[in-house]
Amino acid sequence: MAISSHDFKLIKLGLAILTASKAFANPLPEQPKRRPEEPLNPGFETGNLQGWQVVHGNAFGDRSVTDLASYWGGPFYQDQKHFILGTAQDGESAVGELRSSSFRANSALSFLIGGGYDPDNLYVGLVRDRDGQLLLKQTGTNDEALIRIVWDTGKWSGQEVHVVIHDNSTKESWGHINFDDLRLGDAALGNGPGLTFQPIGQANQPPAHDQPACSLFAEDPLRPQYHYTQYQGWINDPAGLVQWKGRHHLFSQYYPAAPFWGPMYWSHAESPDAVHWRELPVALTPKPAEPGDESGRFTGSAMIHGDELHLVLTDYFDTRAHPDAVQENVIVASSSDGVNFTLSPQNPVIPAPPAGAPAFFRDPKVFHDPTDNSTKLVIGASNGERGQVQLYHAPASDPFSWSHVGVLYTGEEGTDALWECPNFFPLGDKWVLFYGSKALGVYETGTYNGSVFVSEKRGLVDAGPASYAMQWYKDESGRDLAISWMANWPTTKWPSRANGWAGQQSITRELFLRADGGLGSRPIAELDSLASGPARQLGPLQVSDEAVDIGNTNTARLKLTVDLGETSASSLTLSLFQSQAESTLLTYHTGNQTLTLDTTNAGYGQAGTWEAVLAKPADNKLTLDIFLDRSALEVFAGDGTVMSATVWPRYQESTGISVVGNQGTVALSAVSVTPLGSSWC
Repeated sequence: MAISSHDFKLIKLGLAILTASKAFANPLPEQPKRRPEEPLNPGFETGNLQGWQVVHGNAFGDRSVTDLASYWGGPFYQDQKHFILGTAQDGESAVGELRSSSFRANSALSFLIGGGYDPDNLYVGLVRDRDGQLLLKQTGTNDEALIRIVWDTGKWSGQEVHVVIHDNSTKESWGHINFDDLRLGDAALGNGPGLTFQPIGQANQPPAHDQPACSLFAEDPLRPQYHYTQYQGWINDPAGLVQWKGRHHLFSQYYPAAPFWGPMYWSHAESPDAVHWRELPVALTPKPAEPGDESGRFTGSAMIHGDELHLVLTDYFDTRAHPDAVQENVIVASSSDGVNFTLSPQNPVIPAPPAGAPAFFRDPKVFHDPTDNSTKLVIGASNGERGQVQLYHAPASDPFSWSHVGVLYTGEEGTDALWECPNFFPLGDKWVLFYGSKALGVYETGTYNGSVFVSEKRGLVDAGPASYAMQWYKDESGRDLAISWMANWPTTKWPSRANGWAGQQSITRELFLRADGGLGSRPIAELDSLASGPARQLGPLQVSDEAVDIGNTNTARLKLTVDLGETSASSLTLSLFQSQAESTLLTYHTGNQTLTLDTTNAGYGQAGTWEAVLAKPADNKLTLDIFLDRSALEVFAGDGTVMSATVWPRYQESTGISVVGNQGTVALSAVSVTPLGSSWC
């Protein structure tokens, strides 16, 4: 799958800012005292533009300074009370430039930025006074909330400079920029003792060719080290997952030009173990197009036929640019070496949706059907009101000749009208169908007679906020494996966009049937190879209402076993990515067996709480297997439940791990913290 502007219309951004909610308290400590050499009014706490100059245009004026605390997506996270809201003076499409007073550059500079992403037309810039040269610049991330950008300005130390807030965008959506809290020197680097800002900003990203991926990827403090990412650009759905000739292949929906969805390419990486990855050349590129044409190569799957690897995928046409085209059809690209792919002259192999079906028709997933020993595929569809999965068949002798079998399954009344990324396969004595719906991964298990699926149980593929478009494949040893995109479509919380990239894939999971007939996941055994040092072992351990520190790392695997029979506490809480200012909370409630993930004070990421009810362990031992990877979190419970999140801590010190019991004692049978290394080394 790849989302297009036809499918999701997020709330129009930059309009109707909600009335300030005083319920949102600023979670950041108050800034240090200002230094006399700093520019005038660096945080607009005068309530106006005193000390700043409107250079030109109507985008900025005294109405630009606001004390609003929140908007439709949550808090603005300004420093203290006032900040610049780019829409407040004269609306979204107004243009102009605002200039600070001059000051002497020193070792570092930082500021808060929000608003639209447009590197050419929307940015905060550092300008040298004597020649007007733009030395550094940073655009927003298409989020109203403010994030901290940190610049190394030592090379211009002592020179007279100033800051500009530049808005040359006339867009009616994300055509503005927000700004606050300009800092210099030591104050630019943190909030007092013990809180050092993450050095975020495009200016901190070295060119990709300067060093190998292992060391290059390590420089970015937000970038996961063992979750697949692209160095720059955007990725979403994993696609074409397969093990072929001993190598695991991971393709991803990819847009190289910006950290946003765009005309879709397929990136490509391979691995000997589904853990350590090596980047290969881009496998598929969009058709040549005019500007504004979003046509591209949408999600699909892989199949092996003869000695060739075939990608079976959606060819998407932007009907605004191609009004006479079929919006989505199915094509095949083939390779004899697993690196270079050629489009089939027989394309499209499925030229259109079935007769009478709506235009939505995407994400073919090929599978072997043991009921008749045939090759089939499922594809996401709709009947106009409810999501559907269509079923197709191909003779074993011809993987390019597909015929329609019928509707495999239709959602119940009230379900989402659009289903994406369906996967269908046998597992144990059941069949599993999972798909994307309403920005969530949904699974159903049940029975199948060769043409129709009957659902018996339904649930979420992942109970956290960061999982969509999961794809399954069977490896050469017969395991059922899967990788998921660690994100969701509604969120605007992508601070990594300030570093030029967005999107990561989950670790590789092994799927199994749970005792209750649902779909479960566990980490593959090969992940043990990521260990970069010995595990820290603790336990047996009794923990009560005084928190016990169990580690200090943000790139590790944490395993816990709780003896519930010896535990009297009403709940236990793990604090992850913890510092004095922020943490991610994972709480298990012993009474109702509920696991809760709380990210309301976790960093720049999507704030909220998510929960899942776990099966009561047969041996009365709760096990949690937790993967921490700088900004990524994956939690695997022993019953097969998964909760994933992207956290994006604000501070470098947010690496603490502790556990506490609530209203009683927690009996920890064992705890281990294992440092993990890079997938690229």
